[in-house]
Amino acid sequence: MARTPSNMLPLETQAPSFNLFDTVSGNNVSLDQLKGNQATVIMFICNHCPFVIHVNQEIASIANSYTKKGMSFIAISSNDIINYPQDSPENMTIHAKNEAYSFPYLYDETQEVAKAYDAACTPDFYVFDANLKLTYRGQLDDSRPGNGIPVTGKDLRHALDCLIENKDNITPQKPSIGCNIKWK
Repeated sequence: MARTPSNMLPLETQAPSFNLFDTVSGNNVSLDQLKGNQATVIMFICNHCPFVIHVNQEIASIANSYTKKGMSFIAISSNDIINYPQDSPENMTIHAKNEAYSFPYLYDETQEVAKAYDAACTPDFYVFDANLKLTYRGQLDDSRPGNGIPVTGKDLRHALDCLIENKDNITPQKPSIGCNIKWK
C-alpha cells in the first residue's frame, strides 16, 4: 500500500475552476455551480484506495453535518481508468450510492483538475472560503488503515469550524497520506 503525502498547495490560493462530469447526477457541473456560501470542500478520492475506504463513512458524515451550515462538498476522482477500471465513472456512480454520498462525485478524465490543484494522493482535502481562497489543505485526521487511531475527522472539522466562527486556523496543517493518484 503506497503512502504518498499531499503536496500542500499554498494557503490563499484561488480555487482553480473546472467543469466536470458528475457521476451522481449524470450532468456536467462547474465549480461556480457547486460552491458553498460559507465554504467549499474539495476532496480527491477514488473507489479502490484503502485509505479512502478507511474514511468513507466519516467523509459522508462530515458532509451531511456541514452542508446544513452553508458548506458544499465536492469529490473528484482523477485516476487512470484504463489501468484502474474499478475507478471508472460507472463504478463511481455505484460507489457513491453504496457510500450514501450526499455530494457530487466528479470524474476528471483528463487529470487537468488534479494537476491544477497539485493533488497527489487519495484522499486529499482542500477547504476554500466563501471567496474560494484556500484556508486548509491536508489530512482528515491522524487515522490510517491499521494504525489503531479512530477516524474522527478532527482536522477537517476544526478547519470548517474555524470558518464558521470566523477564526484563524492556527493549528498546524498536516499532509494527508494515501495512495498516489494513478496518472496516465
